Amino acid sequence: MPTVNHSTPSSLQVIYEDNHLIVVNKRPGDIVQGDKTGDVPLSDVVKEYLKIKYNKPGNVYLGVVHRLDRPTSGIVVFAKTSKALPRLNILFSKGKTQKTYWAVVSKAPPKNEDHLVHWLVRNPKQNKSYAHSKEVPYSKKAVLEYRLQKKLDNYFLLEIDLKTGRHHQIRAQLAAIGCVIKGDLKYGGDRSNKDGSIHLHAQKLILEHPVKKEVVSFLAPPPSDVVWKACL
Repeated sequence: MPTVNHSTPSSLQVIYEDNHLIVVNKRPGDIVQGDKTGDVPLSDVVKEYLKIKYNKPGNVYLGVVHRLDRPTSGIVVFAKTSKALPRLNILFSKGKTQKTYWAVVSKAPPKNEDHLVHWLVRNPKQNKSYAHSKEVPYSKKAVLEYRLQKKLDNYFLLEIDLKTGRHHQIRAQLAAIGCVIKGDLKYGGDRSNKDGSIHLHAQKLILEHPVKKEVVSFLAPPPSDVVWKACL
């Protein structure tokens, strides 16, 4: 993957923070949690941010609730307390969150809006999911709804409501209808983005606060590049 400007405590884009959770706008290229690459994960960056902000001498508690693909940008929620973490885990695992994504694709979708249902089979060796039109062995049902939001000179902006949370779901489902996300070589893109990103952004998240029990809504602006700017 090409070199990207990873988040640091000083560059971290914090959308929301209270005693129990912190919500950040992830840059493309950041990994949410440590992996075999050994690169510094976003979770460590957030811990360091909290350590500096509150002048904490010891270890900082931070719970990873969910993830975004490395080349994807947008909203990531972390738990700051052991009370909030299991409650947030339940919200995400049971689909009790409303997730809205933006995707820039290279071809117009077959319809201006649609309800897509596929069955995805994950190939761990390739780190890729394959979309099928009917149920097959080892597949998981994947559901999303999309709307065509804007026509650009060479691309199309789709707004996506994610109904299930499968591996590479949006990437695989959009590719299955001929709408490959800009920069996504893994799913059939003709060229990569210079920074290794793909034009998929977790733009909005609505959930019930794990402690206050009130509904909270978060918005994250997309990265500052020419194509994203044209979408706004």
